[in-house]
Amino acid sequence: MLNSFLGKRVLITGGAGFIGSHLAEYLLQRGAQVTLVDDLSTGSMDNITHLLSRQGVRWVPGSVSDRRLVAELVSQTDLVFHLAAAVGVALIAKQPIQTIERNVEPTQFLLAELARHHQLGRTIPVFIASTSEVYGKNPKPFWCEEDDLVYGSTSKARWSYGVSKAIDEFLALGHFRASRLPAVVGRFFNVVGPRQTGAYGMVLPRFVQAAVRGEPLLVHDDGQQIRCFSHVADVIDAICQLMLTESAAGRVFNVGADRPVSILELAQMVVSRTGNKSAIQFQTYQAAYDDDFEDIRRRVPDLSRLKSVIRYTPKFDLEDIIDDVVRWSLPVSF
Repeated sequence: MLNSFLGKRVLITGGAGFIGSHLAEYLLQRGAQVTLVDDLSTGSMDNITHLLSRQGVRWVPGSVSDRRLVAELVSQTDLVFHLAAAVGVALIAKQPIQTIERNVEPTQFLLAELARHHQLGRTIPVFIASTSEVYGKNPKPFWCEEDDLVYGSTSKARWSYGVSKAIDEFLALGHFRASRLPAVVGRFFNVVGPRQTGAYGMVLPRFVQAAVRGEPLLVHDDGQQIRCFSHVADVIDAICQLMLTESAAGRVFNVGADRPVSILELAQMVVSRTGNKSAIQFQTYQAAYDDDFEDIRRRVPDLSRLKSVIRYTPKFDLEDIIDDVVRWSLPVSF
């Protein structure tokens, strides 16, 4: 797969984001020409400054909500990774209207333009980044791609994210059914790694940043929520394999790791691996977010479908992931 992207013109929406910037590095190493578009609402120039002087990189400040810009960029690309979206539980809880608009409208514009090219005989495959949030609060211990999506009341702003990303999935799969536009959907499960910020509620960077400063780690509720964490490098390898696999088109895949850990255990691991003596404190959801916040107690993917289609064996275990985030957060190795 080393040279499979050689010479390909690849568009990454959300290119200045955490995942987008790592994806750009991966593709450049494999000879792709990369265009990064981002409105910097949650992305950061700090993530991509080191890339801008490299041959084969084009930086385009702007929004995928701009139809004219979308048309221009699509006309100059061979492959699209659509990562632009609202991110983070804290942002979603506070801004449900923007969450819905920023998730649905750009995807609609992008897919419509790709479909237009497809109908004219120029096919441009697309990867649509989705999320484990689409499962809502499905009570199953392991989530499979064909499982029901179970949401709470519309009075709970948190569900606006999962519902809007589900609409993205319906749009992508609808275009595949209607015209065979090759679209692949990946549902991410807690992707973490260097350059991720804790500013929008991402738990691991938030814990690590507190620990390296010797500050208390704030664990929400009772800390018994179960999550799985995957390194961004493993996730990028998976989605790039999917985009090079013809049988992946028109399908949805869980993408991540399947080792469950409680949030309290994660906090304890961070304290242990930083070697600091930070305290662990508990905070109610009401204090962290708002009075009507509702959480998901367990979120663990079934990766059978992914492993049946590509060769997927994550290189990073949870301890490696924590250590990598810690190294990035410190001025020198710990």
